[in-house]
Amino acid sequence: MPRHADFHHPDQVKDLLHDLGHDHLRTRKRGAAVIVESGPKDDPVKHIRVRRDTVHLWCVDIANHRGKWEKTPLRGLLDDVVHLVAESFPWVLAELAPNPERTSDLEH
Repeated sequence: MPRHADFHHPDQVKDLLHDLGHDHLRTRKRGAAVIVESGPKDDPVKHIRVRRDTVHLWCVDIANHRGKWEKTPLRGLLDDVVHLVAESFPWVLAELAPNPERTSDLEH
């Protein structure tokens, strides 16, 4: 069983992402994972999660369009996998713009 993420890991991931220009993202810890999300806190949009696999190695999961986690083959040091996702798959971390034309609000 992998070790839990340490208390500093969410801040480490958030700082890396903010340094890369993804200021709209926030992080939280859940067990062995650090979850990266955006949007309102009561209805967050999941982007990625990094799961601790060993003491030093982390795996990356990406949320699909329904918010379900899909595993990827990405595995490495925490800083390395966060940089890899940001550089290779920037759309996964992109800010989702609200689309008022696709709401149930009567005025739209």
